[in-house]
Amino acid sequence: MIGAVLATVLTLCAASAQAQQLYRWTDEKGATHITDTPPPPSAKSVQKPKATAGTPAPTQEPFALAQAMKDFPVTLYTAPSCKEPCEQARGALNRRGVPFKEILVWEEDTNLELKKLTGGTSDVPVLLVGRSVQKGFQQDAFDALLDSARYPRAGLLPARKQGAPKPPEDYVPPEQRQQAPQAEPVKPTEESRPAGPYAPRSK
Repeated sequence: MIGAVLATVLTLCAASAQAQQLYRWTDEKGATHITDTPPPPSAKSVQKPKATAGTPAPTQEPFALAQAMKDFPVTLYTAPSCKEPCEQARGALNRRGVPFKEILVWEEDTNLELKKLTGGTSDVPVLLVGRSVQKGFQQDAFDALLDSARYPRAGLLPARKQGAPKPPEDYVPPEQRQQAPQAEPVKPTEESRPAGPYAPRSK
């Protein structure tokens, strides 16, 4: 119990006064103290944790974010051929600091999964927050879904830098796909025409 309280105090102190000198010491009764002023002469086990200015203190995920992630996980459906709209959708989630799973829709299984959600396979990007679905990127609609799921509002969390997943090895961009040439009917020549008494005569 004392260790948990001490860890909490250390985290709060480091976050609020990163460049301030802190002292950790034990009094004559064995109680541990953390102060920003030098301890009394009777203090024992005096330690001076070094604070580095400008270095963010490690913190755990806020409770509101952790709860929202548990109750309403976020999934973003994109496609390798989807460029600007999917980049905008990904950027909106990153700026708000929302952790999300991204699924590339490009083959039978992922197309079937998206079809069950939206009824089609050409609606990417698609945002899934819990069980709520938003087809296409609209900033207001994205924010409304995240707000209803109680994700922290924009500016309260540090921005993320989650990039686009790499295209699958078997994926071929549409511009590189070549249609198979269609066979043209072969016209018979004089040499290829059948000979015999019933063969058609040339005019």
